[in-house]
Amino acid sequence: MDVELLPHVGVATFRLGMSVEEGKRAARELGLPATRADAEAEPGQVLFTHDEFRMNFVLGFAKGELVNVEVWRFRNEDADVRVTLEGLDVFRTPSEELLQQLEERGHTAEENDLGFDALPDLKVIFANDSSYEYPVDEDGDPLYFDYVLVTSVFGR
Repeated sequence: MDVELLPHVGVATFRLGMSVEEGKRAARELGLPATRADAEAEPGQVLFTHDEFRMNFVLGFAKGELVNVEVWRFRNEDADVRVTLEGLDVFRTPSEELLQQLEERGHTAEENDLGFDALPDLKVIFANDSSYEYPVDEDGDPLYFDYVLVTSVFGR
């Protein structure tokens, strides 16, 4: 499965601005069943899980429109899935290398005190502090990002 992060647009078939029902249809196109939905409550979220890859997608809604898409790294290391931003695999490229390559492409990466790395011009946020047993570097730190958020409301 290929999942493309499309800043200012969405993720894969999910489009920022779409309705809850459109989001559910887009998830079905990717073969993702809804596992939890509370989209009736504001701001509202719908969780989709890909069982084979052990990977989650969370759609965040405000006023009935999709405002962010969270993608959580697959827990099945053999998963046939690529999550890409500008052709770079965000969950298989070491996090430091990924940020460096994005900066070389003209994007500014900012780290905040909570451990998130943001690309403000793209309205994309990365994190790599999961409690799952993902690959680690020689210092024991997570090697890859395990979370990415594409949003339309960055900095509000």
